[in-house]
Amino acid sequence: MKEFDTIAAISTAVGEGGISIIRVSGEKALQVAGRIFRGKNLKGLDTMEPYTMRYGHIVEFGGDDVIDEVIVSYMKGPRSFTAEDTVEINCHGGMVATNKVLENVIKAGARIAEPGEFTKRAFLNGRIDLSQAEAVIDIIRAKTELSMKSAVLQAGGNLSTAVRELREKLLALIAHIEATVDYPEDDLEEITAVQVSARLKEAAGELGKAIESADEGKILREGISTVIVGKPNVGKSSLLNTLVKENRAIVTDIPGTTRDVIEEYINIKGIPIKIVDTAGIRETEDVVEKIGVEKSREKIEEADLIILLLDSSRELTVEDRDIISYIKGKKYIVLLNKSDLSGRIDMKEIGELEPEYVINTSVVQGFGIDKLKEAIVKLFFHGEIKANELVITNMRHKEAMMAARSSCLQAIDALTGTSAIDLASIDIRNAWYSLGQITGDTMEEDIIDKIFSEFCLGK
Repeated sequence: MKEFDTIAAISTAVGEGGISIIRVSGEKALQVAGRIFRGKNLKGLDTMEPYTMRYGHIVEFGGDDVIDEVIVSYMKGPRSFTAEDTVEINCHGGMVATNKVLENVIKAGARIAEPGEFTKRAFLNGRIDLSQAEAVIDIIRAKTELSMKSAVLQAGGNLSTAVRELREKLLALIAHIEATVDYPEDDLEEITAVQVSARLKEAAGELGKAIESADEGKILREGISTVIVGKPNVGKSSLLNTLVKENRAIVTDIPGTTRDVIEEYINIKGIPIKIVDTAGIRETEDVVEKIGVEKSREKIEEADLIILLLDSSRELTVEDRDIISYIKGKKYIVLLNKSDLSGRIDMKEIGELEPEYVINTSVVQGFGIDKLKEAIVKLFFHGEIKANELVITNMRHKEAMMAARSSCLQAIDALTGTSAIDLASIDIRNAWYSLGQITGDTMEEDIIDKIFSEFCLGK
């Protein structure tokens, strides 16, 4: 375990609440807390047993003025989150009480923790690896139960286990190659180029499957950026209100009511979706509306999914056709809204669009919305969300796996052309190194610092 100074931070959300927790970690955590704690009969923390709690008060450092009534818990390293001695002070929630307790913890000898420093210490002390540490922030930021489940599995080490098993296979292969090359006269079982290629193809196949899951994993982690587009007064804001189940957008019969971009997160079958209601796309002389239309076009370019609303009670207009041509080559779902009224759209005019992603709906009546949700799952998850399987949710992990797979394929190419297993071992070692970046075994310190700097304070 590495030696660090004692750090402290507020680990709960800052604001009004029943309880706030100030976490203190380091060799002197109990000593620091003991300097400002007064228990019953003036009992301190010097006799406190690990994994117990003690009731008392926090007092001014160097004085006797009571600040707050608290419960202190004590976890002794290495059996704690940071693998260091850790004290958690449970005080009353609220800005004043919480900050006052923290202020006196600092006066007593701790320093304010940097963002993510508690989790960083858990990593540096060997309690968790880098991929597990990154999963901690994914749990905190999870927007749906499904995205949280995926993060919890990673925090539990399912990715780490898979990566380590693959690295061990590559390392064993490297050792076998080097033994064959360096000690040809010894009575060792030699490995041939054919055998090396077979093992590398197996490793590349495993990596390929994991990489394929990365697009789905990215969605579980970050959500699908979805834009609702269409000409003015076609029902875009009504659709947003229906999906978020509240009147988030103003709905009127006046075209051009929505002049700015409205964003909301919703949950569709466990998939986090950032849904954006945009200004109706049309030619306009209104300066404010024109800015909204331009923002709409920008959002379309950035979107993972486009939901195009067409008014099926009216014939297609030039504006409709322009939008249809604009979304080609992107992932889209077309809703023929107001289908409860007489249909006026000639289906031949939109024949170029995929029919399975053209859905009859009535946002007002509420039908077609379930089909919309099913289409989203089919479009991005092939109709089935596999939360229990290994899913790559982090782009850094994907890039490392792509580099490892590329090295495996380069090694196979080298063996195909020359059968020189010693040359192939260089690429195999590169693959082993790339995979080590996922768990942090072969990661540069400055990159590690950058990863943890994106954590929230107190975690």
